[in-house]
Amino acid sequence: MKTILITGASRGIGRAIAQKFLDMGDFVIGTSTSGESALRHENLVMVKLDLSKTESIKECVKNIEKLGKQPLEESSGRMTKIDILINNAGINVEDWEETVLDVSRLRETLEVNLIGLVDFTEQILSVFDSIKHIINISSRAGALGDDNYIEMPAYKISKVAVNMYTQTLAYRLKDKGTIVSSVDPEWVRTDMGGDDAPDVPEKAANNIYNLAISEVESGQFWLNGKKRNW
Repeated sequence: MKTILITGASRGIGRAIAQKFLDMGDFVIGTSTSGESALRHENLVMVKLDLSKTESIKECVKNIEKLGKQPLEESSGRMTKIDILINNAGINVEDWEETVLDVSRLRETLEVNLIGLVDFTEQILSVFDSIKHIINISSRAGALGDDNYIEMPAYKISKVAVNMYTQTLAYRLKDKGTIVSSVDPEWVRTDMGGDDAPDVPEKAANNIYNLAISEVESGQFWLNGKKRNW
């Protein structure tokens, strides 16, 4: 049994990823801004996390550390380490058609999608040295090499930055045997993706699950199990 830490696990892709790991018999620590989720399972623990707030990040890490220090409980299968971290939580505060960069929205977006993600990851790494794979959920919007759309510039900038963090962290952790990956989950029907998206969260979750449990090259950007252009 592995222990999986998933941010933004109460809905959308994050919830689907949590359900996949639970279905496979793993233990999941999920986060949401409320600390709650409609998903219920004996091997699921939810913790409150708001990536836009430094104190919330610190408190969340402390609570997860407390879970890690608890004795193994046969009833829950709770483990004392984290095997996989999936940084899924993120926001988009722009309209789909928006092309003009608003600095206030850029600050708000970066605070969650980049700074909060980095802060949380670094604090978790300082407590748990058992993590074998860190997955950062990126986006097609974060690819510089594609003939990409120009809408939602703040969101795009945040995802490009997340991809660079993946590469720098992978280099830093290469001697520890920790794999660090970025993932493009494609356009998925979620609150953020909208009703017109062609794919369902379960498809993205299956691809992310397969990547998470695989021994792949660190510091790469993945789409449907294959390397994609940065």
